[in-house]
Amino acid sequence: MSAILQLENVTAGYSADIDILRGLNLKVERGSVTGLIGLNGAGKSTVMKSVFGFLRPRIGHVFYNGREITASSPHDLAAKGLWLIPQDGGLFDHMSVETNLRLPIETRRAAAGISRAEIDRRVGDVMQQFPILREKRRQLATRLSGGQRKLLEFAIAHVQRPTLCLIDEPSIGLAPKVAEEVFAHISTLAKTGTSILLVDHNIRKVIEVASYVYVLTLGTVSAEGESSAFRTDLHGQVKEWLGINY
Repeated sequence: MSAILQLENVTAGYSADIDILRGLNLKVERGSVTGLIGLNGAGKSTVMKSVFGFLRPRIGHVFYNGREITASSPHDLAAKGLWLIPQDGGLFDHMSVETNLRLPIETRRAAAGISRAEIDRRVGDVMQQFPILREKRRQLATRLSGGQRKLLEFAIAHVQRPTLCLIDEPSIGLAPKVAEEVFAHISTLAKTGTSILLVDHNIRKVIEVASYVYVLTLGTVSAEGESSAFRTDLHGQVKEWLGINY
């Protein structure tokens, strides 16, 4: 299996009689950015939750690095090198910026065989990469702006050094200038060799940074292909694939 992530015939939902995902097949190749686009309610965030262990599929299988992870917990997946940047954030508001950076990796330091010196080095590197966070390193996370909070989530991912990162709606609610910065950090993360599954409402930006794109409609893939195919007549094609009348 060459893909770092593969979903096979995944059916999942939040109640026994309502399926959000319906026989979904999807994969992320190693070292690539894979985009997932679709209308609100299509099941994009449900894909992320099903992969990262927050929601167990009723039917089907999820494979990561060639091994099944369908029943794995988020904690176990993080230890295996998988990370999630969630849509609604996952910061510890009443802890400092630096503590937010250190805590996730400190909790698995011994199990992962990471030295404190290595953690210090990673945090130092991230502080150089995100100057605003270096400036606010002792400030509580709750006092950060929305854009700064999102940058902190990306900084945490950089400290983790994941092999696969799931990124769910990173630009939602952000000013255009800050959203551009966020997408630049996605590209930077990809250049480190991290494979990425990206969901965002900004279809143009997803297609711009992704090498392969899936269109999700009512919990199943309705179109897929190289991102170059999606750039041709983007306005008309994407509207058609997403079922929008124009």
